[in-house]
Amino acid sequence: MFSYLSPEQRIGADHPLRAIREMTDQALGALSGKFESLYSELGRPSIAPEKLLRALLLQFLYSIRSERMLMEQLDYNLLFRWFVGLSMDEEVWDFSVFSKNRERLLVADIAGEFLQAIVGQLRSRGWLSDEHFSVDGTLLEAWASEKSFQRKPKPPERGSGARGKVLLQDICESKTDPEARKFKKSKFGDAKLCHLANVLIDNRHGLVVAGCVTEAHTGQEREAAVGLIRKLCKKWKRISLGGDKGYDDFKLVKRLRALNVTPHVAQYERRPSSIDGRTTRHAGYQKSLRRRGRIEEVFSWLKGVALLRKVKLRGRKRVEWLLKLAAAAYNLVRARNLIEQAA
Repeated sequence: MFSYLSPEQRIGADHPLRAIREMTDQALGALSGKFESLYSELGRPSIAPEKLLRALLLQFLYSIRSERMLMEQLDYNLLFRWFVGLSMDEEVWDFSVFSKNRERLLVADIAGEFLQAIVGQLRSRGWLSDEHFSVDGTLLEAWASEKSFQRKPKPPERGSGARGKVLLQDICESKTDPEARKFKKSKFGDAKLCHLANVLIDNRHGLVVAGCVTEAHTGQEREAAVGLIRKLCKKWKRISLGGDKGYDDFKLVKRLRALNVTPHVAQYERRPSSIDGRTTRHAGYQKSLRRRGRIEEVFSWLKGVALLRKVKLRGRKRVEWLLKLAAAAYNLVRARNLIEQAA
C-alpha cells in the first residue's frame, strides 16, 4: 500500500503540538550556532541535537517513563515523528544515543540556553512580568536506594553543623549518587535521598523564568533564591519577590533589600518576623502572597506529568539539566494555552 499524505498533512491545523513546535523551532534556531560547535567534522554522521531535544520534550509532554519506551513510540507514532522531524520511512535511533549525547549537551548547558530562549519569546509577547516574581523549592527524590546510603570510609573529624557538630551527611553518603542528601521539608514522614529544585516564576501568568538544583538543605533554599533573583535585578527599578514562611529570615531580607528587591514573603507567626508594616501595609504585598501559590502548579506538573518526582539521572548537574528542560516544556504548554485564550 502507498500513502500520498505526508505527516505534515496528517496533523490537524488546530492540534496543540503545532503551536508548541513553532515556538520550539524558533528557540532551537537561535541555538544553531552552539549546536554546530558541539560535534567534530570527523567520524560518522551524528544525530542532530535538535531532534534529540524535540524527542525529550515529547517524553515530558506525554509522561513517557523511559527513553526505551520513547523510541518505541517514535517508531510507530506519526504524531511523534512529525514533531521530531522524522519521515515515515526513516529509521529511529537506539535509546542509548541519549546517554551518549547528554554529556555534550550538558557541557554546553543547552537546556539552560533553551529555557532562556523560550523565556525570551514569552517576554517579547508581553506575557512575562518584569517586576513581580515568586520563588520556592521542592524535593526531587534521587535515583538511589536507601541501601546505598552507607558510612564513609574516612569521615571528617569536624562536621558541617553549628560549632563543628558532626551531622549524618558528614559520616554517611550514597554510593550511587554521592551528591544526594537525606532531607525532609516537613516534620512528618521519613527523610529521603533527594536534591533540592528551586524555581523562579513571574506573578503574571506563573511562567518559569529560571531554575537551579542545589544540595538538599534549608539554608541552600535561601541562597538559591538570591542567586536566581540577582540576574533580574536592576539598579533603576525595584522588583518584588514572593515566598513562603521559610524565606522569612532577617539575613535573607537584608540581602534582598540591598539588591533593590522588596521581599513579599509570608510572615512567620511563632517568632518575630523580618517583614514589618513598611511592606505589609501595601496592597501589592497581599497580591503577591496570593500569586505565590501558582508556583505549586509548576511543581505539580513537573512531578506528575514530567515524572520528575524521582529523577532518573545521577549527579546534581545532570538533575539541574533535566529540571531546566522540563521547565521549558512547562512554559511551552502554558504558552499554548495563552495563545488559545487570546484567539
